Amino acid sequence: MKPAHPSLALLMAIGLVTSQPAAWAHGERHDQVKVLQEQLPTNAPGKKAVMLTVSYAPGEASPAHQHPGAVMAYVLEGAVVSKLNDEQEKTYKAGQYWYEAPGTVHSVSRNASASLPAKLLVWSLVDQGKPVTEPLK
Repeated sequence: MKPAHPSLALLMAIGLVTSQPAAWAHGERHDQVKVLQEQLPTNAPGKKAVMLTVSYAPGEASPAHQHPGAVMAYVLEGAVVSKLNDEQEKTYKAGQYWYEAPGTVHSVSRNASASLPAKLLVWSLVDQGKPVTEPLK
């Protein structure tokens, strides 16, 4: 029930998702973040729901970041080490998940393995026009 997130590919994906300049804080591989869908929920005016995957190569990590909206993450494959706000680092394995409240600082997000890949399914609800992820200020 802790965090894990995307990359520079995310920056690019977020730029596409938000229709504004990318402000992403994850990875440097163009294929690390894949936006699966985005929707404007009719029961949440002014919000955008975004579903994406984040893939971490063995040993790969994301820079510290935060999300302006709520985030739910689910580990599809491998294991991810995550640290939110001032909590301890936690390792989440395939089948485990966590929630991040808006503005949560995600200071650690990395693949727990030096030899196996990891993959997350991420769902976020953000204000329209805001990126899913922002670099930590």
